[in-house]
Amino acid sequence: MSTCATASRDAAEPVAGTSATARTWLLVEQTGPWGTEALTESHLDPRIGRALEAAADGTGVRVALIRRPGRHADCHGSTARLVFLAHTAPGRSWMRTATITDPEALLSLDFVRLGAGEHDGLWTPYTGDPLVFVCTNGKRDRCCALLGRPLAAELAVSGTEAWEITHIGGHRFSPTLFVLPYGYAYGRASAPLVKDAVESARSGRVLLDHCRGRSTWARPAQAADLAVRELIREDRADALDAVRTEAVPPPDPGEAPVTPAWAVTVAHRDGRSWRVTVEQRTDGAPAPASCGLPLRRPARMAVLSVRALPGPTSSPAPS
Repeated sequence: MSTCATASRDAAEPVAGTSATARTWLLVEQTGPWGTEALTESHLDPRIGRALEAAADGTGVRVALIRRPGRHADCHGSTARLVFLAHTAPGRSWMRTATITDPEALLSLDFVRLGAGEHDGLWTPYTGDPLVFVCTNGKRDRCCALLGRPLAAELAVSGTEAWEITHIGGHRFSPTLFVLPYGYAYGRASAPLVKDAVESARSGRVLLDHCRGRSTWARPAQAADLAVRELIREDRADALDAVRTEAVPPPDPGEAPVTPAWAVTVAHRDGRSWRVTVEQRTDGAPAPASCGLPLRRPARMAVLSVRALPGPTSSPAPS
């Protein structure tokens, strides 16, 4: 097994609370090679790539390039390409798709409304099987190519709706991926695990094994959501929502906190809710932040407590 594979699989760092953050994903098919900064270092016109980055900044939309697994033809020019839009908020998730020939048309999208979950009837609803996006951006991190590309190819051969995708963070957890429509990400994944995750998503559920979190939320809320799910054994994807995240002030108001901490309120659709205290720590085992880099102690989300809040005592909704 390669050095990067060993580092990825043997790392002691938990994966919960490490997903990339995106309420809405804009995924643009782009064949050919991808550079380190794929939006501006690929066969996508770099002017358009820069403009897409600027348009999405601060809106909750994350733009990434995708391609089918396998050999990547060096296609230049104006070829037809698939695009996907996916909003991942619990209870309001949707996916839309289109085929375009001119990616510059994407600059006319209203990124603020898309980030807020409003598609305004744009394009066509996506009604197919859940989609899997495996990070394979080897220029950004060679582990993503060495481990991600074989996984994407294996999934595609098996009939899974799999795509390769540019950087989605968490190289040290390679192979890493996320599944739409719900936006839950996974790390240190294998083909059987991904197939289970897809089957879960097909029935409106989330697989908790190796789950990094739902991209809808910032990392403290991702960790809180997974902690409550583990506690109450809840796997229905839209049953929980992280409705509030507040920074926990230090004991002495005049001092900065030694470690950042948050209080996250997680609500169940049956009326129950929990207060989850999450702290950012760097006390885990050293691990490389990226394949081939020196060891360091990466920041992680540690759940300190999960406390049920007073409220309705209704029974959980039937599955």
